Amino acid sequence: MGISFITLCKYIPIAVQDIHHILKTYWGYEQFRPLQEDIIRSVLAGQDTLALLPTGGGKSICFQVPAMALEGLCIVITPLIALMKDQVEQLKKREIAAVAIYSGMNRREIDIALDNCVYGSVKFLYLSPERLLTDLFKERVKKMNVSLLAVDEAHCISQWGYDFRPPYLQLAELRNTLAGVPVIALTATATAPVKTDIQEKLNFPKPNVFQKSFARSNLSYSCLYTEDKVTRLLEILQRMQGQSIVYVRSRRQTVELTKFLKARSISAAAYHAGLKFEERSQVQQLWIEDKVRVMVATNAFGMGIDKPDVRLVVHLDLPESLEAYYQEAGRAGRDEKYAYATILYGPNDTKELLQKVEDAHPPVEFIRRVYQCLANYYQLAVGSGLLSSFDFDLAEFSKNYKLQPLQVHHAIKRLESEGYIQLNESFYMPSRLYFTVENIRLYEFQLANPALDKLIQAIVRTYGGEAFVNFVKIAEPKLAKQLNMPEQELRKKLEYMHKLQLLVYEPQHDSPQLVFTKPRQDASTLVLDIGKLNQLRKRAQEQAKEMAYYVEATNRCRTQLLLAYFGEVTVASCRICDYCLAERKKEREVQVEPQLRGKILQLLQIKPYSPKELVQEFEPRHQEYIISFLRESLDQGTIIQLHNGKLKHPGA
Repeated sequence: MGISFITLCKYIPIAVQDIHHILKTYWGYEQFRPLQEDIIRSVLAGQDTLALLPTGGGKSICFQVPAMALEGLCIVITPLIALMKDQVEQLKKREIAAVAIYSGMNRREIDIALDNCVYGSVKFLYLSPERLLTDLFKERVKKMNVSLLAVDEAHCISQWGYDFRPPYLQLAELRNTLAGVPVIALTATATAPVKTDIQEKLNFPKPNVFQKSFARSNLSYSCLYTEDKVTRLLEILQRMQGQSIVYVRSRRQTVELTKFLKARSISAAAYHAGLKFEERSQVQQLWIEDKVRVMVATNAFGMGIDKPDVRLVVHLDLPESLEAYYQEAGRAGRDEKYAYATILYGPNDTKELLQKVEDAHPPVEFIRRVYQCLANYYQLAVGSGLLSSFDFDLAEFSKNYKLQPLQVHHAIKRLESEGYIQLNESFYMPSRLYFTVENIRLYEFQLANPALDKLIQAIVRTYGGEAFVNFVKIAEPKLAKQLNMPEQELRKKLEYMHKLQLLVYEPQHDSPQLVFTKPRQDASTLVLDIGKLNQLRKRAQEQAKEMAYYVEATNRCRTQLLLAYFGEVTVASCRICDYCLAERKKEREVQVEPQLRGKILQLLQIKPYSPKELVQEFEPRHQEYIISFLRESLDQGTIIQLHNGKLKHPGA
């Protein structure tokens, strides 16, 4: 299909001052960061573009600015619901119309959002990838004036990438529907094969990659061997000031380590996906406002949090891959000031990491068993449940079926890679309601149901006509207090009106969402691609070995190791990682030691010195070497010790 003249006109290059004006007007920035403008101009020229920018490198600007310069709607695909919601809120604060569609939303809510994209002034539509599968979206997108397709976390489209998501493969079909609409794919981490795979899967007519170096010139990487990680961490935190993140593997560790640090007068808070929304928001805000110094967290923390002044990121457990590590470590030093990324590893850590990979790929029969249990748990018949989403509590589910939670988690990840289900992260969705009837019908209902009249009046008075055209967020405690009514009674009345189809009432939830991305299958005949599962297992083993090699390496710059993994070759060392600092120390010692030896012997020729007096003649940093040299010289007889303990040169 050819590109129409109207479509072509959309992509006539925009003048530089126009995009600078947009940047200043909506984001308040005077200039773009390195590479951002080149990427934006490529998009505005109608070219499919792959942008690789490190964590904190300003990826969202690269699609939001050109979308504002173009007429029409920008569709943004991202799997991170919390990040999606945050970006929509940020755009709304800038008075830019944006909506998001993701698992857990009511069908009517989705319908209204899509209608606003067709007939309203919405500029950005954020979608989770599984939404691409719905007939509702497929039909409605044909009516939208789409100017740009943005694919965030684009590495998810490649099965060789970090966190592969099968629904991303539907993007090729969407591109066929949106003929002539350019795509911008964005990611912070991609190896050379993944970059190629992204462009092939998205049907790029020709390669077009903009890649900022993976090097972070202000970030000092180090891997420190220790048999007592907690004590070593304490020493680091006592020595270094500033906001810090400490990553651990389990929820239990976040709590225990936080107690340990607090007991030693270090301000700390625990963060993990098991906390309620209010708790997560509170500790996150305290940390952002510098009222808590150290966030002890699982890897559930950090995505989408734009805090530039993090001075230290420490990992107490090895990440599963260098991709994951690079993203998490990259949350330090976004203000481009000096910062540290440190891994503390023990004698068995690399062996445990490799075993963890084996455990993460359970037998096929166990995967089928977990799938059957999920179908039973949510009472889904064979052939039903397509894109149904449910609150999911891993501990409760595992206990119900007498399964080990970690094994269940791994089975679910394999079912995800096969495209049967999707487990989205925990996110907060407030209570919402929407009147499904017109004013006249509602008034008639109020007359017939006086017990509900005050509640309906309060809703209309508080939320106005918006509740008749869109879902509005409600706060049950506030409404209950306003009506002098117990909150439980208020909820029952809202549920009653929901059953009568007078309104749609969606209570708040704050749980991970399990989505069936295909209709429920017969577990006994569930088709699993054994070859692909074995390939994923092999790839995970390779990633774990690369991680182990990085940690245990003692003969190369850490930044060079990371760059080599991502296919970036450099002969320049970073000069600030643990390896480079050790090498620089050796260089200094080679240059300084002869001078120190000469000065010591010269002093001892003039008069005798006690070891303490001699050390005081030099800078404290040389103390260790001086003591070592004195011992060696006494053994060799090049200096002698007098009866009073003082040292002298034999020739003095």
